[in-house]
Amino acid sequence: MRQVQGRVPNRILTGPLVGFACLLVFLGALAAVTGLDVAGWVTGVACGAGLAALLARAMAHHRRDGLGPADRVTLTRAVLACGVAALTADSFGSQSPVAILVTLSTIGLILDGVDGQVARRTGTVSAFGARFDMEVDAFLVMVLSVYVGSTTGWWVLAIGAARYLFVAASWALPWLRGSLPPRYWAKVVAAIQGITLTAAAAGFLPDAVTTLVLLIAMALLAESFGRQIWGLWRQAGSPPGTRAALTSALAVLLVWAALLVPDHTTNLSPAAFLRIPLEGLVFVLLVCLLPARLARVLALIGGLAVGVLLILRLLDRGFYFAFDRAFHPVYDAAYVGSALGLLSDSIGRVGAIAVFIGAGLLLVALLALLPLSAMRVTRLVARHRRPTLRVVAVLAVISIVPALTGAWPEPVRQPVSTSAARLATQVRDDLRDQREFVQALKQDPFRNTPGNELLTGLRGKDVLLVFVESYGRTALDYPVVGSALEAGDRRLQQAGFSSRSGFLTSPTFGGISWLAHSTLQSGLWVNNQQRYDHLVTLDRVTLTDAFGRAGWRTVADVPSNNEDWSVAKTYYHYDMVYDRRNVGYAGPSFSYASMPDQYTLAALQRLELDKPNRAPVMAEVDLVSSHTPWAPLPRMVDWSQVGDGSVFDPMPAEGDAPEDVWRKPDQVKAAYAQSIAYSLDALTSFVQQLHDRNLVLVVLGDHQPASIVSGNGASHDVPVSIIAADPAVTDRAAGWGWQTGLRPAAGTPPWPMDTFRDRFLTTYAR
Repeated sequence: MRQVQGRVPNRILTGPLVGFACLLVFLGALAAVTGLDVAGWVTGVACGAGLAALLARAMAHHRRDGLGPADRVTLTRAVLACGVAALTADSFGSQSPVAILVTLSTIGLILDGVDGQVARRTGTVSAFGARFDMEVDAFLVMVLSVYVGSTTGWWVLAIGAARYLFVAASWALPWLRGSLPPRYWAKVVAAIQGITLTAAAAGFLPDAVTTLVLLIAMALLAESFGRQIWGLWRQAGSPPGTRAALTSALAVLLVWAALLVPDHTTNLSPAAFLRIPLEGLVFVLLVCLLPARLARVLALIGGLAVGVLLILRLLDRGFYFAFDRAFHPVYDAAYVGSALGLLSDSIGRVGAIAVFIGAGLLLVALLALLPLSAMRVTRLVARHRRPTLRVVAVLAVISIVPALTGAWPEPVRQPVSTSAARLATQVRDDLRDQREFVQALKQDPFRNTPGNELLTGLRGKDVLLVFVESYGRTALDYPVVGSALEAGDRRLQQAGFSSRSGFLTSPTFGGISWLAHSTLQSGLWVNNQQRYDHLVTLDRVTLTDAFGRAGWRTVADVPSNNEDWSVAKTYYHYDMVYDRRNVGYAGPSFSYASMPDQYTLAALQRLELDKPNRAPVMAEVDLVSSHTPWAPLPRMVDWSQVGDGSVFDPMPAEGDAPEDVWRKPDQVKAAYAQSIAYSLDALTSFVQQLHDRNLVLVVLGDHQPASIVSGNGASHDVPVSIIAADPAVTDRAAGWGWQTGLRPAAGTPPWPMDTFRDRFLTTYAR
């Protein structure tokens, strides 16, 4: 009987349908034994449906009206592989039955040798059977690589993806579709992959051995594919156009990577690039639908947009590393000057300029290469519209199904990337944030409070508001800092002082200290430069203003400054500002720190606190010896020897150089902890030798150190202490819930830093 055009004979459908029916029964059995959840069912059924469709199509292509004995064995292996896929998907949401998964995989591997023997003994060896066998092998290896990758590392996915990457490459390079004589070694290597992955899934080998075995298997696979590609290349006679094809492939990879570069330091791994850029799919779809000229215009504009997006992603990574937050294009461009200054202090002016020039050249290169790459991708899509649409459809399904079922490995839990959409949302939120801040500025409960009603509980006392640079909650985890706090408590007790300590949540992280200073002083949440720039143009009551109204002489001691600080007078209204130029320092600098903290405190004592017949002093003091790069570090000397600071001359050469410390994270952490301990020692020793019973200190960190020390996802909490010899001062703070001593209790609830001003002024107003 003649076959009707466009229809598949019933005998061809019988094999795939029987296999699919067997799979459903098999999944039911697995569900009864293992409690297979929705993700496992969806994955197993989807794999089975795909298998049945592809098998029917292959049988029609090879004019097969049924499955032979060997093909039925291979079909059994395919059903087992679908079961392994279901269990793998299930493992991401619950504890997986490893023994059952390994058993199914082992049976599949054993049957891999059986179907070949059956084919030879029954005389049914065929190209169809060989291809069917190979694809089932590849599918099982791919599924096992996903399972093993979740525990060993997602680089293992390269083993499972190798076959499919080869097939994808053959769409662009037709000469890869050629055929070579069968190689026994290729079959051995394929078997090794399955055996190795099954052993790794079983978990009976030590981790180091498992990793080594997998690396060996990957190397063998690379050698086998490399020999296959080389053989096909030579067989095709070094086909022309290969260079163009490779250029096109590189263009696709560059655009793909640009859309997927993660914005956070924790996400830079191969798994991050396994996501699907939604913007890329939309771009390719538009190129397929638009006329050629409009498609080229779209490519040029899109390439520039992707270049800008990549630059912003790279800035995000830098900001997450330094400040634990994303880059905000609306207001963060203002930090360029500060970044140059910080680099100059750390690595020298010439090195800082070299870094900025290199960064500029990189930006120009990206803005040139990405539009060119997008144009190249456009031409490639135009020449291969039909296969391109198929690829887009497959990627869309891959992104939708896991999103609906949740059956996706944890490192790529969000398979779809929408970086451009996130950027647009961020810009919108930044603009709204500024409007809300302007509204908050209109409310100030202390604006009209007379000076004689402010800070009455601190009358006659010198008050030092001391910021210890980078003194974050993380510092308390280091034994050397704990020892410094214990020693500080002893010094304070010997001098007749007591203290209470808690935590504040800083609006910044890793740097940009002035945001924390203005937040504490103003009682407003100043978490970006735009807020700060707007705030300092207004007449908001700060702590400094409050002390000044109440009769204190107000002083700023900022040793890191070597030029005029206009805001000190126009906004904070300090009576006197001390910086690098006017404290008489003749010693060396210590990287960023222009002078040791000990000298900063000694100069404040000499210039202000030791003056006779003076008004009480309120001073904000910035201790910067603990500022990054935390090396080299000065040593404490006897307070009588501080003098003009020349006693510190030999110390920078005796300490560690920043470039040596920053080669290893552990060294950076150790240097950070030692710098905090030094600042705390200098401060408590200063209080002990000053012998001022009317001294009150508020000591706090401005922010946590950078992520290299704090780790990713650390809190923004900083320790804060109030120190006084007069018990009435610390007793007033008894209701704050703070711990006695310099070390706050781990469970002490943190206050947002912007709440400190109002609580402090309220507590000491009566």
